[in-house]
Amino acid sequence: MPVLTLCRDRHCLFFEIDYAMNSSILFEIPPLSDKDVLYIVERYKREFSFPIHKHNVCELNFVYGGEGLNRIVGDSTETIPNLDLVLIVGPVEHAWEQGVCTNDNIREISIQFELNSILPPSLQDKNQYLAIRRMMEKAKKGLVFSQPAIMRVFPLLEQMLETKENFDNILLFLTILNTLARDESSRILSSGAFSQQETKPDSRRVQKIMQYVENHYFEDIRLSDIARLINMTPVSLARFFQRMTGQPVFMYVKNVRLGHASRLLVDTSRSISEIAYSCGFNNLSNFNRQFKAVKGITPKDFRRLYKKNKMLI
Repeated sequence: MPVLTLCRDRHCLFFEIDYAMNSSILFEIPPLSDKDVLYIVERYKREFSFPIHKHNVCELNFVYGGEGLNRIVGDSTETIPNLDLVLIVGPVEHAWEQGVCTNDNIREISIQFELNSILPPSLQDKNQYLAIRRMMEKAKKGLVFSQPAIMRVFPLLEQMLETKENFDNILLFLTILNTLARDESSRILSSGAFSQQETKPDSRRVQKIMQYVENHYFEDIRLSDIARLINMTPVSLARFFQRMTGQPVFMYVKNVRLGHASRLLVDTSRSISEIAYSCGFNNLSNFNRQFKAVKGITPKDFRRLYKKNKMLI
């Protein structure tokens, strides 16, 4: 049983979840009321010290003047540029931390909303909403948008802050979502293995491959074994998977293993070497090297990032 500690910060309520397995992630009860479609707030900050947390509502978070901040979304850790815009759907752990940012007047605009309020289930399958629905599916792992897309929606965010009519704000926000849904340079942040939200591709053969990797990531996976699964030669399989997903099979396997390893680093107190071997890596040094190459941080520092003490108000 988790130990639940009620705490208050950023005008929101939180439950700090302290699991027996040594995980401590804040679960936010956001200020969005049952009678509102969305909640928007603007802040100017000297520093970002808000702890890693998660919540069930969707959030679009814009940061201006935050060059050098560290953004954590799931198992993604990146240093952000001056402008940053991220969409998060559902309970993916996230936070923006001070990093090497020296600006003492950082602007943040956060919009929280319920997906079914903005996009009712009866509309989600309609052709006109298809792009937004696909974007929302990707955002279950966190989605960061390109600089040109951010510049296109920035004036609309400003309008939302100035508009007093609630219904007009809903229309503005739908326009923002529609604009962002057409950003071909948007990028998924967290791995599916960490966020436990794997997007299913249209191809059934690709689904078969991904399911096989998910079921056997801790084993020695050979290309020939996967090829037999879908009645292809190894060479044909490699070309097919690269064409359909944009990444080589071996890279996908490695990312799945690293995603599961990241989750174990956060949720358990198992040793790093034990985690490495249990996720299919043949030795500790190889695991450390590959983890840092992909995540930009060592497994030890990644665990420390999630386990560090938090300032609660």
